Amino acid sequence: MTKLLIVEDESVIRSALKRLLERNDYDVSEAGSVQEAETSFDLQSFDLIISDLRLPGAAGTTLIKKAGAVPVLIMTSYASLKSAVDSMRMGAVDYIAKPFDHGDMINAVERILKDNAEANTKHKKSPQQLGQTTTRMDGFIGDCEAMQNLCDDIAKMAPTTSTVLILGETGTGKEMVARSIHEQSHRAAQPMISVNCAAIPETLIESELFGYDKGAFTGANANRVGLIEAADGGTLFLDEIGELPMEAQARLLRFIQEGEIRRIGAVQSRKVDVRLICATHRNLERLSREGKFRQDLFYRINVLRVMLPPLRDRGKDILHLAEHMLQHYCEKLGKPIKSLSPKAIQAITTYQWPGNVRELEHAIERSVVLAEGEEIDNDLLGIDLELVNVSRLRSSSTSSGSSNKTSIRAIAQDPPEDLSLEDYFQRFVLEHQDTMSETELAQKLGVSRKCLWERRQRFGIPRAKASSDKRVSSQKD
Repeated sequence: MTKLLIVEDESVIRSALKRLLERNDYDVSEAGSVQEAETSFDLQSFDLIISDLRLPGAAGTTLIKKAGAVPVLIMTSYASLKSAVDSMRMGAVDYIAKPFDHGDMINAVERILKDNAEANTKHKKSPQQLGQTTTRMDGFIGDCEAMQNLCDDIAKMAPTTSTVLILGETGTGKEMVARSIHEQSHRAAQPMISVNCAAIPETLIESELFGYDKGAFTGANANRVGLIEAADGGTLFLDEIGELPMEAQARLLRFIQEGEIRRIGAVQSRKVDVRLICATHRNLERLSREGKFRQDLFYRINVLRVMLPPLRDRGKDILHLAEHMLQHYCEKLGKPIKSLSPKAIQAITTYQWPGNVRELEHAIERSVVLAEGEEIDNDLLGIDLELVNVSRLRSSSTSSGSSNKTSIRAIAQDPPEDLSLEDYFQRFVLEHQDTMSETELAQKLGVSRKCLWERRQRFGIPRAKASSDKRVSSQKD
């Protein structure tokens, strides 16, 4: 059975997390500090260590070196996200922000254990195999499972001449994948011609793709080579092929079937040797059923298929991308290298990024242009951090209903079997509001005072006026 160690000084969090992991068939041990973990257990006998960042005595990051090859997952509050990122630079495998969702924790544990097993397997490969892996990864930032699979697929597809269909949401980097396939193919020394089918007017698309002979129509004063013919010997990348008009689709189908083209106004066809790569964010299969895209053309281009993951599904790759882009634009714009604030890190890692990598790149570029200090805050990214936090909290509480308000006091007395986001928030406030000010509570929870007040109202937790009155009276005395 897989062995896990939890190092957490808050007993309610530690106990709830242990029960959660044990219910998922893990053998779980626990400790309240680094010293206790070190004296009670052989750290290197575990498969994964889950540690809080801030612990009494020594920080959780000290376990990274002590654990050797055992991966360490750091838990941290939102207010300490920058420290969590620093811990990853020190060697932590990943971090997870508290309060966390049960599903997020289990997914993180499963992913880390799987990645660690795969990494151990890779160490057994020959140096030649490892060198090939590094070459395939060139140009791509990220090591999540989806990106690893993508690089493997590119390496298999590149040496062939088969047509490739790249699918993915807008902004996921479809042209970058097409270029990588071309550069790893035997055609790398020949041109790669990229065509955005959505950017060319419908009346010009055929002449742009296939070219024309002199006198073919009014204004055709000379012969013109089309983009397909210009890619002869190389690769033709048709981006947003789903926007191609039906008439052009028919001519494109003949080119694919026969390997030849005929310029507009010409009598003779010309043989061309072109590798075709297509891309779209649309569902071509559905469009073909609806009669909006030729079914026979869909079958012709759907030979090798690549599915690009959206940015929101790439885990910690998002932060790696953001930091890479930040350094790139600081150098490009001639500005000193800047860093991301904790709130900016939280926004970047929790925002859904509907525009994917392109939207992230534009956000980073904008922040570098507008930044005046050494640190970039979330407001420069154009992301509402508080709305992100509230939406995450609400999404996890849709099944809870109004039962939260009736169980608040019970939470403080008897820790529940499951510690959800709401449970953690309520328990933390109830346990610490007598010793912390509202500002301190908000900072610890990583929210604004206004957000703290709103959540108090929602969960029916009144402010501890008695304690605040004592502090006031003590000041007067």
